[in-house]
Amino acid sequence: MSKQTRNVLRHSSTLLAALVALAVVFAPGLADARLGGGGSFGSRGGMTWSAPPATRTAPNSGAAMQRSITPNNPSPGFGAGGAGFGPRSGFMSGLLGGLIGAGIGGLLLGHGFFGGMLGFGGFLGFLLQIFLIVVVVRWLIRMFSGGSRPAFAGGPNVFARNGAPATMGGGGGSAAPPPIQIGPQDYQAFEQVLRDTQAAWSRHDLNALSATTTPEMLSYFSEQLSEQTSQGVRNEVSDVRLLQGDLAQAWSEGGREYATVAMRFSMIDVTRDRTGRIVDGSPDEHVTATELWTFIRSPGSRWILSAIQQAR
Repeated sequence: MSKQTRNVLRHSSTLLAALVALAVVFAPGLADARLGGGGSFGSRGGMTWSAPPATRTAPNSGAAMQRSITPNNPSPGFGAGGAGFGPRSGFMSGLLGGLIGAGIGGLLLGHGFFGGMLGFGGFLGFLLQIFLIVVVVRWLIRMFSGGSRPAFAGGPNVFARNGAPATMGGGGGSAAPPPIQIGPQDYQAFEQVLRDTQAAWSRHDLNALSATTTPEMLSYFSEQLSEQTSQGVRNEVSDVRLLQGDLAQAWSEGGREYATVAMRFSMIDVTRDRTGRIVDGSPDEHVTATELWTFIRSPGSRWILSAIQQAR
């Protein structure tokens, strides 16, 4: 084999390894196959780009919206994010974009992914560089997107259903919208939507999802289910148990009523391939999630889901 051929093969294998590593970083993980995919998206009316108040269930409030059809007009002190992918797109176009551009340029020029910048030699050194990049980029993405999920102590304590109905106005703007009362029947409705959406998701039942979500949320869920189908997997969530929940905001706006509720719940979260083999999760182990769900209704009608935000 000639030296030129060996060089071509070496650069080809290097480029392939780089592409695989980048795919590992940016491809949606199976662990995020559940409803919502561990993201923050949807609409909260005029509060969409404002942080919900912290609650006992979500003491660090919620992550910034990543996707929303609501025009972006962030309040001071709250992270800006576009109507598409807010925090991640800025990060991608900055530091990470520079790393990728420099790396691919080095590959094309025959100097390795980072050339002599890191002082590693040979293919083994290159692989170590890629590994370090994957670790650092994953950590940065989690930090910038607010995807970490802290653990909360304490025993089960679901929505308080005794005493006077809770009342809370919306914050984050110069003129707060009028607050509304949230009572025991509302909390029961929120919990029921939580269970119904998870069940419809597991069945891939878009008709059932359309009855419990806004058209915007239905479009996001439909997109995620289509991705599962294209990947040959199916996520199933069962035995959903609400462990704790409390009200963050409840207000009236534009002839509609909104309520943002922090919920910590457990579930059996399993992903299977086309043969039924489990590729992620355990059918015998509950996992826990803490999220802020925003519900919307016209006065006198039932609540439906209009946004999901991850707790920070």
